[in-house]
Amino acid sequence: MSARDETTAHHVVVEERGSRLEVFLVALRLGLTSFGNPVAHLGYFHQEYVVRRAWLDERRYADLLALCQFLPGPASSQVGIAVGTVRAGYLGGLLAWLGFTLPSAVALIVFALVVGSLDVTDAGWLHGLKLAAVAVVAQAVWGMARNLATGRERATIAILAAGVVLVAPSAATQVLVIAAGALVGVLLFREDGSAAEVDPTRERRRSVFWLMLFVIGLAGLPVLAATVDLQAVSVIDAFYRTGSLVFGGGHVVLPLIEQEVVPPGWLDEDTFIAGYGAAQAVPGPLFTFAAYLGAAFEVEPNGVAGGLLALVAIFLPSFFLVWGVLPFWERLRSVPSVRSALVGVGAAVVGILAAALYDPVWTSAVFEPRDLALALAAFGLLVAWKAPPWLVVVLAALGGEALARL
Repeated sequence: MSARDETTAHHVVVEERGSRLEVFLVALRLGLTSFGNPVAHLGYFHQEYVVRRAWLDERRYADLLALCQFLPGPASSQVGIAVGTVRAGYLGGLLAWLGFTLPSAVALIVFALVVGSLDVTDAGWLHGLKLAAVAVVAQAVWGMARNLATGRERATIAILAAGVVLVAPSAATQVLVIAAGALVGVLLFREDGSAAEVDPTRERRRSVFWLMLFVIGLAGLPVLAATVDLQAVSVIDAFYRTGSLVFGGGHVVLPLIEQEVVPPGWLDEDTFIAGYGAAQAVPGPLFTFAAYLGAAFEVEPNGVAGGLLALVAIFLPSFFLVWGVLPFWERLRSVPSVRSALVGVGAAVVGILAAALYDPVWTSAVFEPRDLALALAAFGLLVAWKAPPWLVVVLAALGGEALARL
């Protein structure tokens, strides 16, 4: 297949290429085993989607990761939605999100209804899970660096990107570093060839449709909440707005959600903090914290219905944004100058992940030599012994609990 034909084959975003059931089952396994923060989730995705199943190559995975870094909302979940969409169409994207999100959402709703007073913050097994995340992210950085940061120029971009992000850590810094990587890529890595000749009309119409829904929700829900005396509408508005405006994902969303739910009296501060502790102990995206909050509300809707409503509302903007932007991204990435830019972006992404490996992954887990020993053991199982991530997670949790009892 020529480069031109290959580009054309990759252009159609929603063409079904894989089993939707397979997409769901793989995402479900990730949802059951992907402990840690959003950076760790990207490491698990890399291992499953790139290394093990080869649904994407290293470069295309970095492309999608860079795209989702530019969008507001939960970056790891958006990468999952994008991978599912590329693999099996729009329904594939929905099923990828459902599989990845369902386990933690169910666990947090149950926690809100049954064991809201349980404190797992200092549990040994939880610390073991954090150490497993160190190993998973380290493996992802290692694998991506070998493909995307080879040679002096790319390695230098990655190193500089890591240094900048470590010195000035913020979501805005990450976006600026990716943009700088793109500029350097255009200057240093010129690629020949022409863009694929395809008719973008259908994809453009679909993109505009999804982006219009995003804007309508962001602008229209506050008006609807102010005019309709219905608590459910206010809940949808609060969580949709949070999912639309937060950059960086993960822990960044917590202060925004707190301002939406505690001051109005939907629940108290202690209940909010208890749920935050529980959210650290479950796999999957931290944004499923919304499911706990909706279930724990002191006003209706609450319980299972409240949890599901809040969960869908906070993730809905991610679907509209990914589905709206992805077709344009797919078309742009076939342009030679854009491909050159993406070489620089890939190297910058490696640097960003390397910085994240240190902070917050390393700094939140490795405190003493025995922590490092357990993290190294997990890394060895992944890299040298090719152990499946779920097994490494289980063994790390058991190891963390054993260390806590010594």
